[in-house]
Amino acid sequence: MFNLNLKRLGIAAGLSLTLVAAGCGSSEEDSSNASGGEGEANYGEQLDYTITGIEAGAGVVAAAQDAVKEYDSLAGWEVSTSSSGAMATALGDAIENEEPIVVTGWSPHWKFEKYDLKYLKDPKGVFGEAEKIKTMVRKGLKEDKPNAYKILDQFKWSSEDIQSVMLDINEGTAPEEAAKAWIEKNQDKVSSWTKGTEKVDGKSVELVYVNWDTEIASTNVVAEVLKQQGFDVTITPLNNGPMWEAVAEGEVTGMVAAWLPGTHGDLYAEYKDSLVDLGANLKGAKIGLVVPSYMDVESIEDLQPKE
Repeated sequence: MFNLNLKRLGIAAGLSLTLVAAGCGSSEEDSSNASGGEGEANYGEQLDYTITGIEAGAGVVAAAQDAVKEYDSLAGWEVSTSSSGAMATALGDAIENEEPIVVTGWSPHWKFEKYDLKYLKDPKGVFGEAEKIKTMVRKGLKEDKPNAYKILDQFKWSSEDIQSVMLDINEGTAPEEAAKAWIEKNQDKVSSWTKGTEKVDGKSVELVYVNWDTEIASTNVVAEVLKQQGFDVTITPLNNGPMWEAVAEGEVTGMVAAWLPGTHGDLYAEYKDSLVDLGANLKGAKIGLVVPSYMDVESIEDLQPKE
């Protein structure tokens, strides 16, 4: 069991988030003057020039902070950090009231199944290209727990797979139960992960993950597969830095939650020589600024700077 003191255990849960939005509309003249384009809403003013972010230190938050520096249209904006859960709540509240909101977003994520959303175009490429979610394990795992190593190495799935698990969890199913249900329906795929392995008798495995919806889904699925193969599995949520550090220092077995090359790029550069990179378990992931589709804006450059 991975023992953590309070300083290192940075679980970002339950943090409060203040969503600032205008409660009244503006006239067509005001909107035209504020945005520089006739008929366009001044979303910056309505949102108090605030992007709703997730955990401080997350790659998508760092990229959003870089975007604020790079884009003239975001001059005077700020990125408000909170938690992924608080961001999702704020997004849902805004959509329910048909209000504007700009959030730091990533996919795969259940929000794209539940809501009609769009990424803002990023002509400067601040958020990078499509990402991969990779599996990282501690050094020495292949030698002392080859069956666990092989399962983690062979774990591969798609955005459709993970989003189905995420939706079940979002709709109230416990993560462990959602994982079991998906595994039962996808035995062919699970068999490809366990191919060439033998069942064990209670060997311990600890997986760490950042408390994002994607990683809650993937880590619970992998944990359940390992349990069904006879492993005694513990999963521990951490913030991004401690998660990487725990694997690199050999204090835990591994993680299936490494977003690269952008989101966790700095952490990978710091720790890559101290852990084992097993490659992508999911391809085509993406990060960026996300808005409801009803907002009349298509690009980051369409937003308005603070005057």
